[in-house]
Amino acid sequence: MPHITVEGPPITSVAVKRRMVEEMTSTAARAYGLPEQIMVVVIKENKPENVGVGGQLILDRKGGGDAE
Repeated sequence: MPHITVEGPPITSVAVKRRMVEEMTSTAARAYGLPEQIMVVVIKENKPENVGVGGQLILDRKGGGDAE
């Protein structure tokens, strides 16, 4: 059973998440030659204050950090 994990910033629209899961599922099923029913897609949402790039929180790179 193939598993697809997507990590990124939160997506607020359930409709967008639904479309993304559908498209990733159909693409992976074609690539593997397997039925869509066995594909697993997990969306892991990470807030900007929980991810660092280049030694800086994404929150701070956007200029939205607080003075702490």
